[in-house]
Amino acid sequence: MKKVYDFLRDLGNNNSKEWMDNNRGYYNEAKATWVDQLNEIYARLAKHDSRFDNIEAKKTVMRINNNRMFHPDKPVYKDSFGASPFGKDAPELYLHISPNGNMIGGGIYRPDNDALKKIREAIDYDGQELVDIISKKSFTDYYDGLMEDDTALKTSPRGYNVDHEFIELLRRKSFAAVRTPTQKEVLSSDYIDMVEQGYLELSPLNRWLTKAITFEA
Repeated sequence: MKKVYDFLRDLGNNNSKEWMDNNRGYYNEAKATWVDQLNEIYARLAKHDSRFDNIEAKKTVMRINNNRMFHPDKPVYKDSFGASPFGKDAPELYLHISPNGNMIGGGIYRPDNDALKKIREAIDYDGQELVDIISKKSFTDYYDGLMEDDTALKTSPRGYNVDHEFIELLRRKSFAAVRTPTQKEVLSSDYIDMVEQGYLELSPLNRWLTKAITFEA
């Protein structure tokens, strides 16, 4: 995996299409190494969730090109490799490695309005279940609770009282949890164990979110 960091660091220092075109083999080798790592991770997670048996690791790797249509000031390429086995909008798992920071995370990050509405309805109906999940000691030990939400409302959402028992959750627009392992931890033999633990700690939150957004009245 060290060669992955080497490539991403070099890409960050030479972020241009010309450099990428001249180093396509370097990129393909680094990506293949990341895919091999994902295959090992998904094989481990398949012991807990049979859906991972049917996942093709290379198809879960996020695009390395930045979308510059709406953000033309962004670099041409990301300096990271990411993977989302069930899609970027699914409440499951997200992995990210970069010389500038790594992530193991999941839940839902900034869901669309329809999904957010359903999550708030579920909180209103039984927010205590979500509180119990995110305050469980093993979850807070691993993730330190839900990640900070800088998009949260300052007041109550429309239709909810400001003195609602679960107003802090109702104000949120993201319900994600993230751990930031060091590069040393990612390169260690314990990294797959760390991802496995992270996935298991996320599972109750993911189940709660999936139930909330798929509920039909």
